[in-house]
Amino acid sequence: MPASVPPRSKADPKFTWNAESVFATSRAWSDEAGRLLKDAQALASFQGRLSESAGSLKAALRLHDELSRRASLVGVYAGFSHAVDTTNEEATAMMSRAGHVSAQIGAAAAFVRPEILSIGWPKLESWLLQDPELAVYRHFFEDLYRQQAHVRSAEVEQVLGLVSDPLEAAGSSTSMLTNADFTFPAALDSRGRKVEVAQGNITRLLHSPDRRLRQRAWENYVDRYWEFRHTLATNLASSLKANIFRMRVRGHSSSLQASLFDLNIPVEVFHSLISAFRRNLPVWHRYVDLRKHLLGVKTLRYYDLWAPLTSANPRIPFARAVELICEGLAPMGAEYVEVVRRGCLRERWVDVYPNRGKSSGAFSWGSPGTHPFICMNYTDQMISLSTLAHELGHSMHSYLSWRSQPQVYTDYSLFVAEVASNFHQALVRDHLLRNVDDTDFQIAVLEEAMSNFLRYFLQMPTLARFELETHERTERGEPLTAEVMSGLMADLFEEALGPQADVDRRRVGMVWSTFGHLFADYYVYAYATGIAAAHALAARVIGCEPNAVEDYQGFLRAGASDYPLNVLRRAGVDLTSPQPVDAAFAVMASYIDQLDKLLGSRRRRPRPH
Repeated sequence: MPASVPPRSKADPKFTWNAESVFATSRAWSDEAGRLLKDAQALASFQGRLSESAGSLKAALRLHDELSRRASLVGVYAGFSHAVDTTNEEATAMMSRAGHVSAQIGAAAAFVRPEILSIGWPKLESWLLQDPELAVYRHFFEDLYRQQAHVRSAEVEQVLGLVSDPLEAAGSSTSMLTNADFTFPAALDSRGRKVEVAQGNITRLLHSPDRRLRQRAWENYVDRYWEFRHTLATNLASSLKANIFRMRVRGHSSSLQASLFDLNIPVEVFHSLISAFRRNLPVWHRYVDLRKHLLGVKTLRYYDLWAPLTSANPRIPFARAVELICEGLAPMGAEYVEVVRRGCLRERWVDVYPNRGKSSGAFSWGSPGTHPFICMNYTDQMISLSTLAHELGHSMHSYLSWRSQPQVYTDYSLFVAEVASNFHQALVRDHLLRNVDDTDFQIAVLEEAMSNFLRYFLQMPTLARFELETHERTERGEPLTAEVMSGLMADLFEEALGPQADVDRRRVGMVWSTFGHLFADYYVYAYATGIAAAHALAARVIGCEPNAVEDYQGFLRAGASDYPLNVLRRAGVDLTSPQPVDAAFAVMASYIDQLDKLLGSRRRRPRPH
C-alpha cells in the first residue's frame, strides 16, 4: 500500500476520463457557457403563446430540451473536472458558473409549466391526438397535470428557479470544506510508519488488515469532521430548511411526501423499507457477532466492519477486473458486454486511480452527448472490482436510456438509479462464486458482498432513519445542533449494529457528516430499495427465467418515460411490497452462512485491543 497519494499532475492520461470528448478545451467550454446564457433568452419569446397552437407548444418544448441538453454538457464537464481535483480553482470556478447557467435556464423556463396547465387537459389531449411529434410528451403532460395542485404561478415558479442555485449553497460549501480544504493527520501503522490519510484512500485504509492503522486512520479522518462539527451541522440544517421551504411553497404536507410525490411514490414505500430493515436487524447482529469472532477481537469497533477476514487478498489489476466483469455480464449478451469493454479499455469512460484532491468514493456521471463517465479510486483489490462493476451498471443504464429516449425522458430518477449498479454486482458476484474454486478468492468475493450490503442495507437505511427524524424535527421548528445530530446518529447505529459492537458515540455519531448524500433530499433510502430490486431482477436472469434479460434491458431503456414503480414492475419486481427487501436480506444471510462455513474453523480467540 503506497504511503502517499500522488498529485493530479502525475496521473497517467490513459487512465483519466476523456474530457476532450466533451469539450476540446476549457476555452471551448467557456464559449458554450456564454452562448447558452444568450440562447436561453429565446425562451422568453414563447411566454404567453403556448396556448396558441400545438406547433407553438412543441417548438417551445423542443427549445427547452435543447437548452437542457447543452446545459448538461456544460455541467458535466465542469463538475467532473472539479471532482477529479477539488483543489483546481479553475474547475471550482467553472462549476459555479455551470450552476449559474443551469439556474438561469430554469428561471427562463419557469412560465412553461403554469402555461401548459392553463391550456386545459381536453384541448391539450386533442393536440396530442393530432400531432404525433407532440404526443412524445404525453407522459410529461400527464405527470404535470397530476402535480397541478403543487405548481405555482409563473412568477413564483420563476423565483423558485432563481433560488435553486443559492439553496444548494450549503451542500456546495460542505463539499468544498471536506474535499478541498480538509487535511488529515497521517496515521501510524503497527510498525510506526506514517501513512497519508485522504478522501481518496480512506476506504482502502479501512480495508487494511492492520488494525492499528485502521483505528488511527478512522480516528484521524472523523476527528477532522468533529473539529468542524458546528459548521457541518449548520450546513446540513440549512439544507433541511431549504427542503422544507420548497415543500411549503408547493403546499405539501411533509418533506417526505413532497420528495416522493415528484416520482409518484407513496410514502408507504419508505416506511415499509424502514420496517423491513428493523425487522431483519438480527441478520446484521449475527454478522457482527461472526465478524467479531473471526477477527479475534474482544470488542468490535466501527473501523473493524471492513477489516479483511483473511490475510489473503487477491490482487486484481484494472484490466483483469474489466475482463472478470465482462465474463460475469455474459448473460446480458455479446453486444452489451462489448459496450462495457470498449468503454473501459478504449473510450476512457473511467477516471481510474486515486490522486490528491480527488473526491472520495465513486460515481457515474454524464449526459446525452457524452460518455457515461466514472470517477473512482481503483486499488487492485476485490472491493475496487466490485465498485467498477457497480458504476458500470449506472453507466450502462445511462448509455441505453440516452440512446432510447427523447431528451425529456433521458434522466432516470434516483429511485431506480441504484438498481442497475447492484444488478451488475449481483451478476458478477454469482459468476465469481460459481467459477473460481480458490477458497481465498471466494472469501474475498463474499467479503466484498458483505461490504456492499453494509453500505446499502445498514448504513443507508440508518441514514434514512436519521434523515426522516431530522426533517421532522425541522418541520416542527426544533433546533438541530451538532450535539443533537450526533446523539441521534449514535443511537441509530447502536441499534443497527447490536450488542456485539462497541460504538464510539463521539466518532460514530459524526458519520452523518461524512455522507454528502444527505444534501440530496431523501436519496439514501433508495440505495436499500435499489439493492433489493437489483437482487430480485438478477435472480430472474441467473435463473434463466423467460424474457428476464429482455425485461431488464427494457427497464434500462425506459429512462424516465414512466413512473419508476411502473418501470420496475414491468421488469419483474414490485417495491410496494416488503417481499423484495426481505428476499435481499435472505441473500445476505446466505452469504453469512457461506462465510461461516469457509472460515468457521479459523475463528480466533479474542485478543487485547
